[in-house]
Amino acid sequence: MLRTGLSALLLVGAWAAAGPSSASAAPTESAPAPASAALLTAMQRDFGISESEAVTRLADEKKATALEPKAQRAAGSAFGGAWFDATSRKLVVAVTDADRAGAVRAAGADVRVVEHSARQLDAAKARIDALSAPDGVSSWHVDPASSSVVVNVVASEQRDNDVRAFVAKAREAGPVTVKATAEAPRTFAAGTVGGDPYYTGNVRCSIGFSVHGGFVTAGHCGGAGQSVRGWDGSAIGNFQGSSFPGNDYAWVNVANGWWTVPVVLGWGTVSDQLVRGSNEAPVGASICRSGSTTRWHCGRVLAKNETVNYSQGAVHQMTKTSVCAEGGDSGGSFISGDQAQGVTSGGWGNCSSGGETWHQPVNEILNRYGLRLHTA
Repeated sequence: MLRTGLSALLLVGAWAAAGPSSASAAPTESAPAPASAALLTAMQRDFGISESEAVTRLADEKKATALEPKAQRAAGSAFGGAWFDATSRKLVVAVTDADRAGAVRAAGADVRVVEHSARQLDAAKARIDALSAPDGVSSWHVDPASSSVVVNVVASEQRDNDVRAFVAKAREAGPVTVKATAEAPRTFAAGTVGGDPYYTGNVRCSIGFSVHGGFVTAGHCGGAGQSVRGWDGSAIGNFQGSSFPGNDYAWVNVANGWWTVPVVLGWGTVSDQLVRGSNEAPVGASICRSGSTTRWHCGRVLAKNETVNYSQGAVHQMTKTSVCAEGGDSGGSFISGDQAQGVTSGGWGNCSSGGETWHQPVNEILNRYGLRLHTA
């Protein structure tokens, strides 16, 4: 049975991307809105700011995102990382050589002099990645602000002998800062219920972003070859590729009368959000998530290139956020402004008491499978 692409796939999940349509909007000379009403409303709620402040923040973050590559080139081998500072509303670039500060400032960024370069910190993290982590170690990532690798330990497990031994070995690998986290990470797949966005077997997940020929989502939601069904039980397609653990990404082809459109679902109460690209937002920038269970929620980018120690195995090169999520949100979309960022993997906490959530960066998924993102 044929399905209407616009109505069917929007009901299925968070994101979908554009295929041929019977009509298109007339071009306009005005600049596109930085975000939909849904995203702006979520930012106001989760950040405690006004609509105009949300629009201004998105504009500042867009400038910082565009500036980061230029500032990194100006820093050269002294580059120690970068992040967006919400107070100054500017990109901050860490450098190990004060003589490079002038060139970075001339590029338009603020400067902080640090001890270790990004290359040194990445090498230290790679050495820690080679260690076997116990369950009490939640994750670890490079933190440019502290110029160290931050190792996150579950608070109740800090005195565990295996945890202490891991931290000792991590310190031998390079500069390490230890922080406590409330809970161990878990993935956010869930059992199926009526009206789910998509499901495979007894697992319910959310659509991430549409690509030409299908959509991307989380790898733990299904293995290569598994069939995917929509909210009404009809076949959508199959997992064409999937990787978990190690990574947490997958892509599904779209067939059987389903097709895709470049929007994030507004859930019937607000306008849908268009996706216009996949420029990666810096640490500190605002980011929002849409999923089939908890819908829109926003927070900040806390860290990049983080290794997450799930019970099923470690997953590398993840981005950590302060956004909450719950079961069934796995695979759903993370977006900053109108730029796709990644697909929901897992985290800890919930959207009643708060928590943290990781996403798998979307550009890595596109590159891995040779896919092209659908954009408005």
